[in-house]
Amino acid sequence: MDRLDAMRMFVRVVEVNSFNKAAEGMSLPPSTVTRAVKELEAHIGVRLLQRTTRRLSLTPDGTIYYGHCRRLLDELDEVEASFPGNSGQPRGKLRVDMTPSFARNFVIPSVSQFLDRYPDVQMAVTVSDRPVDLVQKGIDCVIRAGQPEDSTSLVARQIASFGWMVAAAPSYIEKYGAPQTLDDLQHHVSVGYLLGRTGRAMDWIFNDGNTTISVPMKSRLSSNDTSTYVQAGLQGLGLICTAAYLVRPHVQSGALVQLLAQYKAPRVPVSVMYPQNRHLSPTVRAFIDWIGELMEESSPS
Repeated sequence: MDRLDAMRMFVRVVEVNSFNKAAEGMSLPPSTVTRAVKELEAHIGVRLLQRTTRRLSLTPDGTIYYGHCRRLLDELDEVEASFPGNSGQPRGKLRVDMTPSFARNFVIPSVSQFLDRYPDVQMAVTVSDRPVDLVQKGIDCVIRAGQPEDSTSLVARQIASFGWMVAAAPSYIEKYGAPQTLDDLQHHVSVGYLLGRTGRAMDWIFNDGNTTISVPMKSRLSSNDTSTYVQAGLQGLGLICTAAYLVRPHVQSGALVQLLAQYKAPRVPVSVMYPQNRHLSPTVRAFIDWIGELMEESSPS
């Protein structure tokens, strides 16, 4: 038994949920695929698949083994694709993790450009804003905002940065007026953004010349979810201060009004992180380059 071929057959059976369909897709007799999976089970000494007349499902051991097989085969494909004989073209599965707001408001609206440019790439996007074990989860890279923490296992590459924007709904301005200076903010109410690490509302930070000013804001409503935070601002529940790329479309439509544009907040770095000991495939490299281009186009200073 060629174990690598057997692993490919096993993975294919799992993904199409059928021995016959897997055999058809690989141009093999069904008996060959069935025998390969049985020999694989005998080799490792566990049952991988639960077979009934109506269902085909992974056993608990099969679930673990499938995850390892999928990662090993993907990494092998990526390494082979990186050599000149395979033209080094991006192809295969790309697994990226990013924050929900970044995925929803920034990447997904534009990702068709990347997929059209590289038609042999299949992309899987997972969303989270917490640390992720890339190797354990089989993720190729993560995108995070803020200063990356020092890590001995990850490489962090800054690809861009974004600015902040203070904004309010016309209904809020009609009721409370618009602040003209930072001192005016003490007379206004904001929507509070709760920081995940502390659970406290974020202070607003501005640069005034060479001085950094921290402004604590009063709020009657707070949230730790970016979409909820922006929606509250759209409803006129308070001033908001968030990543410019999140609110710029609402400002352009007139649903929000930009305020205090003369004051700049420190820009926030956006970094892509990937395992230090993992070969950086053409697919991951192409995605990193594309994200950097996209942010340069969409995040003017």
